Amino acid sequence: GLAAVDLGHRGVLTVSGPDRLTWLHSLTTQHLTGLAPRISAQSLVLSPKGHVEHDLHLVDDGEQTWITVEPGTHEALAGWLDSMRFMLDVVVTDRTGEFVVVGEAGARESAPGEPVAWVDPWPGPVGDTALYGPATEDHPARGRAWRELVVPRERFDEAVAGRPLAGTWAAEALRVAAWRPRVGAETDHRTIPHELDWLRTAVHLHKGCYRGQETIARVHNLGRPPRRLAFLHLDGSEHVLPDPGAEVTLEGRTVGRLTSVARHRLDGPIALAVLKRSTPVGVDLLVGTTTAAQTEIVPRD
Repeated sequence: GLAAVDLGHRGVLTVSGPDRLTWLHSLTTQHLTGLAPRISAQSLVLSPKGHVEHDLHLVDDGEQTWITVEPGTHEALAGWLDSMRFMLDVVVTDRTGEFVVVGEAGARESAPGEPVAWVDPWPGPVGDTALYGPATEDHPARGRAWRELVVPRERFDEAVAGRPLAGTWAAEALRVAAWRPRVGAETDHRTIPHELDWLRTAVHLHKGCYRGQETIARVHNLGRPPRRLAFLHLDGSEHVLPDPGAEVTLEGRTVGRLTSVARHRLDGPIALAVLKRSTPVGVDLLVGTTTAAQTEIVPRD
């Protein structure tokens, strides 16, 4: 509860200029116009076909918008954003070399004079959206407190303030137990937000046009996502856990892939997997030779 996590591998961008919020609003999935200073938001960048490309942890300090993203994606995001400026008064700056992200168990937004903090809205819901998983009161992440401070690299020790450092494995275990998806883990080149129950915190359904919006609307109004996120309890009797990316099988048939694996302090070996929507719910699955008991997140129906 009091430990801090060094998330210095995350990318950090800033967007400055008077048009920054309306511009980001027009490009991404969340409603960002009028976002108050130091109020956190989550937004996705989608491909033209609606596939998830970037997950933006976003907070505006009144002068510029701070964005942190998954490791190794900041250069691609900065390049794409810069290509979309056109005649608008915005400046995109990659600050990854200057700033570090520190994770901690907390839900308080930052105050003026403090380092900018992004508070995770999961499990929401946030704004005009839809739930593809359980209601918030039934969600395992209800009451979850997690925030990420963005501090100058030379002030890392000051931000940690003598607290113990926990490893990223511990933070990942909490994320998996909360059923929270990550770009690069739960996503691949064809992932749409509905499959991961990601609309609940990152997608506004009536905000107007943006890249990939047609897929969001079509699947929400007319169809079902072709795949679904599931939570797995893994058999802990084996010495080695399966690796992310391993095939998930049922009666010898591949029905999905393992996306994240963790050892939780209470639940033991746990995982997330993306399965074919038609995969039966009340059956155990196999990951290699490891038995996996399945909990439904995004329902088949």
